Amino acid sequence: MSDQIQRFLFDQTNVRGEIVTLERAYQEVLERHAYPPAVNALLGELLAAVALLTDTVKLDGTLSIEVRGQGGLSLLMAESNPGGELRAIARVAEGAALPSETAAFRDLVGDGQIVITLDPKEGHRYQGIVALDHDSLAGCLEAYFGQSEQLPTRLWLAADGQRAGGLLLQRLPHEAQNQDVDAWERSAQLADTIKREELLGLEQREVLYRLYHEETVRVFEPKALYFGCTCSRERMAKALLTLGADELRDIVAEQGGIETQCHFCHSEYHYTAAEIETFLVNPDASAPTIH
Repeated sequence: MSDQIQRFLFDQTNVRGEIVTLERAYQEVLERHAYPPAVNALLGELLAAVALLTDTVKLDGTLSIEVRGQGGLSLLMAESNPGGELRAIARVAEGAALPSETAAFRDLVGDGQIVITLDPKEGHRYQGIVALDHDSLAGCLEAYFGQSEQLPTRLWLAADGQRAGGLLLQRLPHEAQNQDVDAWERSAQLADTIKREELLGLEQREVLYRLYHEETVRVFEPKALYFGCTCSRERMAKALLTLGADELRDIVAEQGGIETQCHFCHSEYHYTAAEIETFLVNPDASAPTIH
């Protein structure tokens, strides 16, 4: 099974879909951290979801999903871009005793909100926020689409610590082109029959055949997905600037420089006192490479 996302649509209808499977990219995220099993499963669902949303909105830039909870799991974040790069992290509240491996979504995160950020290469950054009012990650994301995009959207997500998978269906607003008025309800009802083990264990075309062998489905070429971190010396330096000049100078005075680490991939970055001062004077300066 390869890490990929595949687009499909139902001919003569206004219904389209995406199906994603992740294995190696998912494992690379988990290998960099030591999360409890319940967190690993939810992080896999989030990775599948961010891949589906990135391909659905056709963004030339970065899309991220943050689950900000008030429970033992205080943060989940996943990020994707059109190049197929995925990365994700989780943050467990200090001293929190998380429920078992089979814990429900709301038992882990409690109350809170989901923040979806679209950061295009050109143009303005956009954020959509939806409350954690549903009992699953998929349900909360469906509510986001209903509220922000106003496009009926259904999601099915699954992960088991080894593999992650997801299916998305969306009804487009082109009613005039729709010659099958029952297509949306029928395709969603059929997708509701999918089993977790099918979404995680079968090839994508086999999943689609099992669900829709009586429908006319057009399947497009799959796109490869993989773990990739977008951290860099420049990005990390700009993140440091949020601490403020006084705190940065205090750290430099005490340590002679600053060392920091990317939370996603654990790459380490070191900045000299002179580099920090250069950034404070000119935040847009490029960070020189240390040889």
